[in-house]
Amino acid sequence: MSDPVLYTFVRCPYAIRARMALAYSGVSFEIREVSLKDKPPCMLRYSPKGTVPVLVLEDGTVIEESLEVISFALRHHDPDSWLEPPETLVEGEDLIEQNDGFFKASLDRYKYSARHLESPPEVYRGEAEVFLKQLESRLEAQPFLLGPSLRRVDVALFPFVRQFANVDREWFLAAPYPRLRAWLQLHLDSLLFKRVMKKQPPWREGDPPLIFGED
Repeated sequence: MSDPVLYTFVRCPYAIRARMALAYSGVSFEIREVSLKDKPPCMLRYSPKGTVPVLVLEDGTVIEESLEVISFALRHHDPDSWLEPPETLVEGEDLIEQNDGFFKASLDRYKYSARHLESPPEVYRGEAEVFLKQLESRLEAQPFLLGPSLRRVDVALFPFVRQFANVDREWFLAAPYPRLRAWLQLHLDSLLFKRVMKKQPPWREGDPPLIFGED
């Protein structure tokens, strides 16, 4: 039986969180790095919308949303209890919804401010800060967003906060978010993150399978 196939792009925050969950859970999968300027036709046949990640299971089932990939991985194996317990599940879902909604929209306008000339980048950054302030407040009393342990929500949000921090690194390092910076650095220093960020050449039809972790 063949392994699931993951179409991914190394810097995409949605793909990063999907790869982290799959690697954490121990799911064996074939990794196919995608050039977003030259997407492989087979990926587009599985997922015509053309965004990553796309996970194709052995039976042909296609999972094309990163949160669904995370759920698939955690159902397979969740050794450190990433999935939020019932008492904080709603909080976690709310944070992910905010992150994937207005924060991501503000982040995109901030990162690509040259395409959004209606306002200066500082305006878009200020919009995104509404969410960052909420995260900083949560981290004042605990090392992770929902308590003393790392959960799914931390991994789901981390790649987007990383992307925000990289837009203007000097500004972020001086901003009033010391706990958020520490939380971010913890993820950046993790072996899991370093494993999933290993660069691969773009996959081409006919390439031999590259199983994650065996390269």
